[in-house]
Amino acid sequence: MPLPCLLVDHPRYQEHDTGGQHPENPSRVEAIRQRLSSGPLKDRLLAHEPAPASRAQCLAVHDESYLFRLEESCLMGLTAIDHPDNQIGYDSFEVALLAAGGGIAAIDLLERGETGVAFSLNRPPGHHAESDRALGFCLLNNVAIAARHWQSAYGRRRILILDWDAHHGNGIQNIFLNDPEVFYISLHEHPTFSFPGTGFAEENGQGPAQGLTLNIPLPPGAGDREALEALECLVSPALAAFKPQALLVAAGFDGHAADDMSGLLYSTGLYGRLGMMTKRWGQACDGRVVSILEGGYQLESLSASVEAYLLGLSDD
Repeated sequence: MPLPCLLVDHPRYQEHDTGGQHPENPSRVEAIRQRLSSGPLKDRLLAHEPAPASRAQCLAVHDESYLFRLEESCLMGLTAIDHPDNQIGYDSFEVALLAAGGGIAAIDLLERGETGVAFSLNRPPGHHAESDRALGFCLLNNVAIAARHWQSAYGRRRILILDWDAHHGNGIQNIFLNDPEVFYISLHEHPTFSFPGTGFAEENGQGPAQGLTLNIPLPPGAGDREALEALECLVSPALAAFKPQALLVAAGFDGHAADDMSGLLYSTGLYGRLGMMTKRWGQACDGRVVSILEGGYQLESLSASVEAYLLGLSDD
């Protein structure tokens, strides 16, 4: 029996103003909404609006000085923070809190006993955001905030984070670099050729978390076969050894061949396979799986890939 899709979304995601030509713009989430509401998932969508992440929830990941600086930059009318790529508008801080609240709301739904595939359709994305600065279109690290919430609110201490955005999630890696309770796995284009220049295979955690970062860099031109072989060979053994209590997915779709933000050549069908694999991996933690939107900028491939992923994840 196919599972319902617990879609965490908020109309205010449209209000994060990145300017007319920026690739991370409101049309991204609108294209996904339209696709899901008119396709095979339309009768299974259960929409939920998140509350903003609280100050305390953000402080579990970010420096207080950075939160003040981000909020002030928005209210002062600045158009970017830390780098010209990180465009902001007057409402961007409040929208970023709602984006961080998306993963929190999805976790709360599952922990309250809701049955279904939990997907946070949020913007701005988050996996590049460091504890003290914005980077790569990301203002708050949505996945890291969600992981800390799962740990503190529900005692799910051992968290596996799987990130298959085309770009390495430097922010997630650095936030949990010394944390022995969080295992970060990232499949991405090789950092020699791709932003942000981190995520070499040799980066594998520090101190008590040595071995709990697994980077899987792929060369430009890699496609479905290379991605699937790498994941099948590496993720299942990591799951068996780590024994996670919950699984968070940093779900980026910019590895698609039609998306010019990377040199990877994934097909739409790959994301369906990723959904099926993630469902299987989630059985190791009793189905506690939450997916949080990251990248993906070509509207047709983005919306089709999200749909394929959710169909795979819901076992259709």
